[in-house]
Amino acid sequence: MVDGRNVPGGGERSGQTPRVVLVTGASTFLGGYLTTRLAQNPAIERVIAVDSLAPSKDMLRRFGRAEFIRVDIRRPTIAKVIDQAAVDTVVHAATSVMDTVGHSPAIKEFNVIGSMQLCAACQRSPTVKRFVMRSTGMVYGASSADPAHFSEDTSARREPTGGYARDLIDVEGYARGLGRRRQDMAVTILRLTAMLGPQISSRMSKYFSSTIIPVAIGHEPRLQFLHEEDALSVLEHATLAGRSGIFNVAGDGVLTLSQAVRRSGRIALPVPSSMLGTVAGVYRGMRVSTLQLDQIDYLTFGRVLDTTRMRSELGFGPKYTSMETFDDFLSRKPLAPVVSPAAWRRVEEWTRQAAQQLT
Repeated sequence: MVDGRNVPGGGERSGQTPRVVLVTGASTFLGGYLTTRLAQNPAIERVIAVDSLAPSKDMLRRFGRAEFIRVDIRRPTIAKVIDQAAVDTVVHAATSVMDTVGHSPAIKEFNVIGSMQLCAACQRSPTVKRFVMRSTGMVYGASSADPAHFSEDTSARREPTGGYARDLIDVEGYARGLGRRRQDMAVTILRLTAMLGPQISSRMSKYFSSTIIPVAIGHEPRLQFLHEEDALSVLEHATLAGRSGIFNVAGDGVLTLSQAVRRSGRIALPVPSSMLGTVAGVYRGMRVSTLQLDQIDYLTFGRVLDTTRMRSELGFGPKYTSMETFDDFLSRKPLAPVVSPAAWRRVEEWTRQAAQQLT
C-alpha cells in the first residue's frame, strides 16, 4: 500500500555536509551526473559511484575525483563496499522507471531485490546516517476517481498492480522500514514526476517524439513535468539537506495532453480509451510510437502532484515550470517533420492493420 506519511527517524547528521557519499546507478543519467555534481563539492571528502554496468568513457571523465566501483547491488558485496569506505550517505538513484522497452522480470528483480539488499546493507552499517531514494509519482496510479492533486498523504485510488509503479511501491516499503528500524538515520524519498530534457531518454520523451500520438477520445489528462536539471538538483539538495520524509517533486503548473501535442507539432490520433492498448501494440510493432501498456491510465486520466511539502519542508524549488520544461525539451531536441512520405506510409499501414484486427 502507498503510504505517504513522513518516514520515521531524524538522522544524527541532518543538516551537516556528508563526508563519504555512495551513489547507485553510475551508468544512468541521474546517477552519473549526480556523482559528477557531488564530486565538485569540496566539502564532501569522498564520492563513490557503483553500478553493475560501467559508465561511458565520457561519463567516467566527468566523474573527476569520484571513484567508480563495479558492483551489483543485488549481491551482498554492496555491504562490503559501504563498510570498507565508512559511507555515511547513500543515494539510491538506480531505481529504473524510464526504460522505453517496457517493464520486464529482469528490471523488477533489479528494482526490488537490489533495493532490498541495499537497504539491508545500510541498516547493518553503523556509519550510514542518511539514505536518499529516487521514487516516482507513478506510485499514486491514475484513475477517474483521482483527486485534483495528490499530496504525499493521499493514497492511490486504484493502486498499481504491476510494472514500474508496483516496483517502486515495494521499494518505498523497504526504505520506510529502514527508517523505522534505524531511528538515527534520515531517510528521504523523492517522488519525481515525468522527466523531460534534451539529454535524458524517458518514456514521455519517446512518446512526444512520435510522429503520430494516440490519445483517448473524451479525455483531457493534466500532466506535469520535471526538467532533467531540476531532477539532478533536487537529488543533490536532498543529499546535502538530510531531511527525513516523502516529497513530491514536480515543476509548477500543468499542461493538458492536447496542449502538449499541439506545442510539439505532432498529429493526435483520437481512439476509444478501450482500444488504446491495442493501438499501442500495433504502433510499437510498426515503430510509430513507443506508448507502453502501463502508461495508458496515466495518458487517459493524468496525474498532478501537490508540491507544497517540497518547498516548505525540503526547501527546494524547481527552476523550470512544467511548460518551460516541455518547451525546453522541444527547442533543444528538435523533432522530425510531421508530414513526410514515410510518415504517411506508416499511417496507411497502421490503418490497414487496425482494420484487420477489428474485422
